Amino acid sequence: MTPRSIARAYPALRDDIGDLTTRRPVPGPGLEQVDPFLFLNHHCPQTYRPGNDGLPFGPHPHRGFETVTFILTGNLAHHDTGGHESVIEAGGVQWMTAGSGLIHAEVSPPSFKRQGGALEILQLWVNLPARLKMTTPAYTGVQAEQIPAIPIADGNGMLYLTSGTFDDVVGPIASLTGVFMATLQLSAGARVELPAPKGRSILLYVVAGRIAVGGGAVDRWHLVRMNDDGDTVLVEAGTDATLLFGHADPIGEPMVSHGPFVMNTREEIGMAIQDYQAGKFNGTGPLAGVGA
Repeated sequence: MTPRSIARAYPALRDDIGDLTTRRPVPGPGLEQVDPFLFLNHHCPQTYRPGNDGLPFGPHPHRGFETVTFILTGNLAHHDTGGHESVIEAGGVQWMTAGSGLIHAEVSPPSFKRQGGALEILQLWVNLPARLKMTTPAYTGVQAEQIPAIPIADGNGMLYLTSGTFDDVVGPIASLTGVFMATLQLSAGARVELPAPKGRSILLYVVAGRIAVGGGAVDRWHLVRMNDDGDTVLVEAGTDATLLFGHADPIGEPMVSHGPFVMNTREEIGMAIQDYQAGKFNGTGPLAGVGA
C-alpha cells in the first residue's frame, strides 16, 4: 500500500449567507471542482439565540446532481416535492438525488427557532454522469444511530460511514455512482491509513483541528487535493480533528452549471429552466406548487 502525496491545500473562503457563518473550500480560486465533487459549504459552529429565523434555505430547485448534508451539530428539517419529509438530528446525514428535478427546502425545525442552540452543517454537491442526470429523484435521511461508527487509529479515532464499504462494514446509503463518504473524529496523535484506490478522486476537508497528510501540514478549514500516486491516504492528527473524507470515480464529462442546475450542455440548462418555470419539478409533496 502506497500513501498518496499532497498536491495542494485550498483555504475555505468566507462567504456568509445572511447571519449564517459560511466557508466554501470548493469552488474557489484555482479549484473549480474535485470531479465529481462540485461544491462544499461549511456552515461553521455558531449559536443561535432563542426566537431566531433559522436556516435560510427555503424552497429552491435542483437538477442533474446529488446533495449531501451532514448535520454535525443542531438539527435540520427537509421537505421536497417528491413527498419526502424528515428532521435529521446531530450526527445524521441526508442524501438527496435531485436527478430530473426536485424543489426542496432545508430549514430549521420550529423547536430550534424557538429555543435556539448550536449549529454546524456541511453541504456537499456530487455530480451525476449524463446517463443519470435525469434519473428519478430520491431522498434518504439517516440519523446518527443508523450510521456505523467504526473504531480506527488503534482506538484513537472513529470513522462514521455514510456510503461505501470500510472494514467489511457497509454504509446505510447506497450511492448511484459508488461514492465512498465518511466523517472522522481523531484524537491528537492518532495515525490512520485510509483507502484511496488509484484513479479515484479524493475529497478531504479539515472541519476542525490540524493534521499532517501526504507530506504536508493542513489546518482547519482547508480542502486537500491529493496526487494520484498511491492507493491510501495517511493522516496524522496534530490536534483533535474532525474530517470529511470521500472518494469517487471522476466523471470526466463536459459540465455546464447555472445556479441550482448542473448539466452537460447549455441547451440542457435552458430546458431545466423551462421545466422549472413550467412547474414540472412539482410532484405531490409538501412544496408542490412553489415552482409554477
